[in-house]
Amino acid sequence: MKKVSRRNWLKTSAGVAASAAALSLPSILNASPLSSSISSGKKSKKRKALVIGAHPDDPETIAGGTMILLLQAGWDVVCVYLTRGEAGIKGKSGKEAAAIREKECQAACKVTGARYRFMSQVDGATVINKDKYDEMLSVIKEEKPELVITHWPIDTHRDHRICSILVYDAWRYSGYSFNLFYAEAMSGNQSMKFIPTDYVDITSVAEKKHKACLCHVSQEMPDLLNNWHIPMEKFRGMEYWCDYAEAFVHLTGHMAPSFVEMK
Repeated sequence: MKKVSRRNWLKTSAGVAASAAALSLPSILNASPLSSSISSGKKSKKRKALVIGAHPDDPETIAGGTMILLLQAGWDVVCVYLTRGEAGIKGKSGKEAAAIREKECQAACKVTGARYRFMSQVDGATVINKDKYDEMLSVIKEEKPELVITHWPIDTHRDHRICSILVYDAWRYSGYSFNLFYAEAMSGNQSMKFIPTDYVDITSVAEKKHKACLCHVSQEMPDLLNNWHIPMEKFRGMEYWCDYAEAFVHLTGHMAPSFVEMK
């Protein structure tokens, strides 16, 4: 029997039920994107992940390190922005703010290497209705991701909660066709009651993640990084026995109920 040190046991268990997850983020990152197709002799198909955030800086701040690692592992990664951040710059009209923040998204995605796309909702005025449910499901069906990361639903920011609910609904109505992971946003200030099931060591790419975040100049990002995001990464790193980590909750499901029909 292979001897397991206390340090290694703590790192793999991380004090939570990560080992019980059907498919953890670390296992996804460590798996070769080509391994299954090579073993079967079939042509390789690139794997895809979506990181869906309510605002232009959300994908980078909640999962920027994991995005970069997925890209390095050969995945296609798409940042999906629910809004264009229309309400995010004081003294600017919604149209002006959206134009500024769209350019910041482009700059951030240039750093990470991710592709980006915007949805039709408006910052500060997001809604849940049939049309918005359909729009999110349409994006999911069009992109056909294997993995989706979005906001944790218990959050003080209404846009974050709405984004999370729309993604959850698409997950159900797609027949649980992708692995759904929730990420935290400034826990204690926004995300609440967040208890991770999965961790990703982002130490090797933390600097690049922070560079991408800093592209969101209009959001006073140095203060947000120093006061919220970096301390959170270090705290999760302590839990996972590394310098910097991102934490997630993996929502697992079963076969889609019979009453669910694809739209």
